[in-house]
Amino acid sequence: MRYWLIKSEGDCYSIDDLRRDKTIPWEGVRNYQARNFMRDDMQVGDLALFYHSNGTPKAPTGVYGIAKVVHKAHPDLSQFDKRDIHYDPKALRQAQGKLEKNPIWECVDFSFVKKFKEPITLQAIKFDPALKGIMVAEQGSRLSIQPVSDKHFRHIAERMAL
Repeated sequence: MRYWLIKSEGDCYSIDDLRRDKTIPWEGVRNYQARNFMRDDMQVGDLALFYHSNGTPKAPTGVYGIAKVVHKAHPDLSQFDKRDIHYDPKALRQAQGKLEKNPIWECVDFSFVKKFKEPITLQAIKFDPALKGIMVAEQGSRLSIQPVSDKHFRHIAERMAL
């Protein structure tokens, strides 16, 4: 089993939205490295820290809960939908006179596991010596999908079990 951190803006799609929806495709990721993590490395059963980025004083940036990979990578359908903000015209190509889908972007499906009673803020993550080296706390770390070490994941999960 591997562990991950997945980012979403809380006012765009939150841990509460995932709890309501139960399971969703993690569509809209438009970074090749993040796509490759989903496509090549994520496996059904992997767990992810659900991180809200671009926080506010009422809802600070941080980890809000846990999600689980429940479906292996498959084409991200939002890339083909011209009405979707994640539409990618490069994902369509003309071949022998007819339009074919050429998936560039892939995603996995996540299901809700748990919401923490209180988020672990980015500030708390940065100042916790047990989380030294966690990618999300590094300067300039902007990837929406990041690997998390077993040690870091377990520390956060155990801290929130209290």
